[in-house]
Amino acid sequence: MSTMKSIDPGSLSSKESYRLLTRLVVPRPIAFVSTLAEDGTLNGAPFSYFNLVSVDPPLLSIAVNRPDESFKDTSRNIRERGEFVVHLVDKDNVEKVNETAANLPADQSEIEQAGLSPTPSEVVGVDAVEESPVRFECTLKHAIPLDKHGRVVGDLFIGKIERVHVRQKYEEGKTPELVARLGGEEYAEIGKTFTLKRPK
Repeated sequence: MSTMKSIDPGSLSSKESYRLLTRLVVPRPIAFVSTLAEDGTLNGAPFSYFNLVSVDPPLLSIAVNRPDESFKDTSRNIRERGEFVVHLVDKDNVEKVNETAANLPADQSEIEQAGLSPTPSEVVGVDAVEESPVRFECTLKHAIPLDKHGRVVGDLFIGKIERVHVRQKYEEGKTPELVARLGGEEYAEIGKTFTLKRPK
């Protein structure tokens, strides 16, 4: 007899579903996303529903929820400008990145408040953050509304990677020493690794 518990995620509230899924699907990479508001405010926010989609073409994805069916600053800015920068997070910048999760008014910069250092991007018109070990300049390819019971609750953004910036010590095949998101308020550093050869 199976000892597995069966759960219908559709029967859970959004908060219950979040707690369940984020506790089970671990570790998750963290995307620290910078965007530019219409008034010139440089917005920054972390997201852990993030990953690569494709290598050729080079695409990545970020999912952003819509509290009360309204756009978060990141979603609104990506939709309006069509450009954004995704930064990876390491142990040296994770505390400052965590500070940017605070709910600030749209005309206040989380990046400035956290003491992070803006730096011009090469291709897109959105500044990046100097403290990140890896960053991707992106243009928006697709914005897909996510609905639940006929109500839009979030957005899935697919971005094309236009430029990759890598800290010099990671250029030659060394894996970046990143921080990943676990459940609740827990994080993890990349620890013990091992190698498996693929079958021919």
